[in-house]
Amino acid sequence: MAERVEAWWSRRQWSKGADVPYAVGAYREAWAAFPALIRQYHPDLNAGIALSQVPPAADVLLLWQCDSGHRFAATPTEQRLRPGRERRRSAWCPECSELAAPTRVVALPMRDSVDAPSPPRPGVLRARKPKKTPPLCDKTPNVPPGEAFVSVCAPRPASAVEDRVRADLFARLALAEGLNAVRVARRFFQHLEVWPDLVLPELRIAIEYDSIGRHGLEHVGRREEADRRKDRALRAVGGRSCGCAPQA
Repeated sequence: MAERVEAWWSRRQWSKGADVPYAVGAYREAWAAFPALIRQYHPDLNAGIALSQVPPAADVLLLWQCDSGHRFAATPTEQRLRPGRERRRSAWCPECSELAAPTRVVALPMRDSVDAPSPPRPGVLRARKPKKTPPLCDKTPNVPPGEAFVSVCAPRPASAVEDRVRADLFARLALAEGLNAVRVARRFFQHLEVWPDLVLPELRIAIEYDSIGRHGLEHVGRREEADRRKDRALRAVGGRSCGCAPQA
C-alpha cells in the first residue's frame, strides 16, 4: 500500500541506516524522459525531497501540481502511466482531464415509490457484446520468422529526427536501405510483422529510435508498452533489438 512521502522516507532511512538513503541525482536519468513530471514536481510540497531521489517504482504518494495549479497525490508509477493514448498536457492532471472530457451522467427514470420497482423499459438494458479479435492482416508475405522484408503496411517515419538518423546511418555503413519490417512468430496487434525504425538484416539487428515529442509525452504509457512488446517479439525470433533513449 502506498504511504505518505514522510513515512516512506523515514522507513528508507531506517532500512538503509543513512540520513539520506538516496542521493540527489541518483534517479535523474530515469526521470529525464518525463519533463512534464519534472515540471509538476516541487520538493517543497514533498518534505524537501527532490524527484531525482525517488525511485520511479517506489510505492509512495507524492504531491504534484499541474500547470493550472491543481494539486493531486499520485505514485510515480501512476504518473508515468497516466497519459495513455492522450498527448495533451492536461492528461497529466486528473482534474484537467476531467474538465477536458467530462464524465457523462445518464439520468435514470423517476420512480413513484421506492417499494415498487419501475417496470423494465425496452432497450435500456442490453447485454454487453464480447469484444471480437480483429482478423490478421493478409498482406504479410509468407517468409520465415525473423526474416526482414519490405512491408506495405509499415507506417511512415514518425518524425524528421528519426528519418534523418536513418539516412545518416545507412550512408555511413554503406548498407542497402529499403527493408522496413521483420516477420515475427506471434501476433503483434493485427499483424505477424513489426516495423523497427532501422532494420539491419546483415547483422540481424533492429533499432528503435524515439524522440520525446514536443511536450515530452511521446513513447510513455501504452506507447512504451507497445515498444516493449515489439522488442520481445523480435527477440523471440532470434533478432537483436536495440532501443535508443528518447532525446530532447
